[in-house]
Amino acid sequence: MLIDNVTALVTGGASGLGRATAKGLADAGAKVVLVDLPTSPGELVAKELGDDVVFAAADVTDPVAMEAALDQAEALGPLRILVHCAGKGVRTRVVDKDGSPGSLEIFQEVVHLNLVGTFNVLRLAAARMARNDVIDGERGVAVLTSSIAAWEGQIGQIPYASAKAGIAGMTLVAARDLAGKLIRVCTIAPGVFDTPILDRINPEVKAELEAAVPHPRRLGRPAEFAHLVGSIVANPYLNGEVIRLDGAIRMPPR
Repeated sequence: MLIDNVTALVTGGASGLGRATAKGLADAGAKVVLVDLPTSPGELVAKELGDDVVFAAADVTDPVAMEAALDQAEALGPLRILVHCAGKGVRTRVVDKDGSPGSLEIFQEVVHLNLVGTFNVLRLAAARMARNDVIDGERGVAVLTSSIAAWEGQIGQIPYASAKAGIAGMTLVAARDLAGKLIRVCTIAPGVFDTPILDRINPEVKAELEAAVPHPRRLGRPAEFAHLVGSIVANPYLNGEVIRLDGAIRMPPR
């Protein structure tokens, strides 16, 4: 699919991977709706990224808010690209160090945001795409975001790893489900990327993470995630695939 002059919606677009993706799509000629929470700097980011990027405030788990964001996207033209980056991780263990059971509330919160939120956005966006005219054999493409934690979740990541494994698991099923509507679905599973979240950790820990990546020996750059999004969109034979983007890192237990 050509990116130039199509409409795209990017969730989690106010920072990190989402921001880089919104920029990459806009630079390639797309009209982009950047979706993030009302408390995010999304409005400012949209202005920074140019006239072809607009902000829509929405919680990805809220069907009403997401429908409004999709309305905003379709006002620019038929929605043909979805990139879903929104999510977060909060740590809990199966059994805490003091012997008490891990937090069910944290587990439910993280799974609801990451996994349920992904399905909510995908189903609503796909319903819009299914009404599009067919161009070059397809109506749209959705790119979801999993994580290498889906396979190598570390101790304390059980809610996040479970949610991200769920996203990896839904990819092929969704691609098969939407094939009749000529909509492709792929997922990127990023490794350790240099996003604002890592600014909160100790510099020594950050250096250790960089050293753990076989090649190139550094953290991933958000622009590299955005580049892969563009490649998935452009290649009509990429479908139902989960692609690791991680410099060959394999995470240890802790």
